[in-house]
Amino acid sequence: MNAPTDRDLILRARRGDTEAYGSLVARHQTGVFNVCYRILHNRADAEDLAQETFIRAFDRLHTFDLEREFTPWIRRVAANLCLNHISRDGYLTRPVALDEERDEDKTQSPSEQVEVKERSEQIRSALASLPPHYRVVVELRHYQELSYGEIAHELNIPLSDVKSHLFRARKLLAEKLHAPD
Repeated sequence: MNAPTDRDLILRARRGDTEAYGSLVARHQTGVFNVCYRILHNRADAEDLAQETFIRAFDRLHTFDLEREFTPWIRRVAANLCLNHISRDGYLTRPVALDEERDEDKTQSPSEQVEVKERSEQIRSALASLPPHYRVVVELRHYQELSYGEIAHELNIPLSDVKSHLFRARKLLAEKLHAPD
């Protein structure tokens, strides 16, 4: 028997089937957490906002357009909650935690694994050091694969600001990643 689609689960959840919504949560919780963590760089806050994302989504499930994909929608809900959290709580003053666990590629030699891990840490550290408004556009463009227009719409900013933020974020990242140690 095939697993139910997101659309099937949403229809069942709309009719009050809490197990169906639980299946949606289980299916998407890792992706939602990853969105929150990449924006906030704090595990505890990312966990809290991932949970809040699913609460908010449940309350608004009746507004979801069944002709669209659920994954981008739920991830945008998460990104918007994180943006609100950053702007509301003065997130820039908080320490950055970079303790995310990663799976190792078993096909690489130990020295290659160390090199990849070090480079990954450098990238994550550089991303974490960006101002939140730059981190968010990088997240939405490169991880959520939104178009410039979609980012402008989601963040309620002009298209020119999206382009400018991405340009500056990429420039800062390049400087941080190519700076001598």
